[in-house]
Amino acid sequence: YLNCGILSSGINAEYGELGLDFPNLPYLIDGDIKLTQSVAIMRYLGRKFELFPEAQDAVRADMVEQNLVDLRRGLAMTSYSPNFEKLKVGFLEALPVRLAEIETFIGDGPYALGEKLTYIDFLAYPFLDAIRLFSPDNFKQERPLVQYMERIEDLPNVKKWLASEDCSAKIYNLHGNSASWPGKPLPRN
Repeated sequence: YLNCGILSSGINAEYGELGLDFPNLPYLIDGDIKLTQSVAIMRYLGRKFELFPEAQDAVRADMVEQNLVDLRRGLAMTSYSPNFEKLKVGFLEALPVRLAEIETFIGDGPYALGEKLTYIDFLAYPFLDAIRLFSPDNFKQERPLVQYMERIEDLPNVKKWLASEDCSAKIYNLHGNSASWPGKPLPRN
């Protein structure tokens, strides 16, 4: 979004040799700061680039962040389950209510916490995009949630990244090959 170009991160390095407290992927190294865990990285970047919620929105940010993490975790658990077909039915049955809750939370936005773009929006977008790939019927054009996602996609540097060959959403499956539903990337407009 900010096109800062100053951070080192990766998914292909020998991350066990990088001095990370909890070697894992993804990781981020910014000078002396070495982080793993997606949400920790997102929070750090939010603080660093003034994309952290205002104090009065912090509790709401925590709540929606964890709601999104739970939703994404549910997709992953479903996708990797040996009972995929059975769990898929339950996940898809619950999904409209879960998405409606997120839409209600965002309201008129334009962003997750109102007028200010925050790290929550950059956490929400790929999670919601994964759900959209899994269940495109729940993401019809007229939905407020789709309009929210389009606002994120239309941010100039996000739009540029989504159109680039480096866009991980075009290259990598969402889940490993051992998943019943690996989430193969779809062509983007």
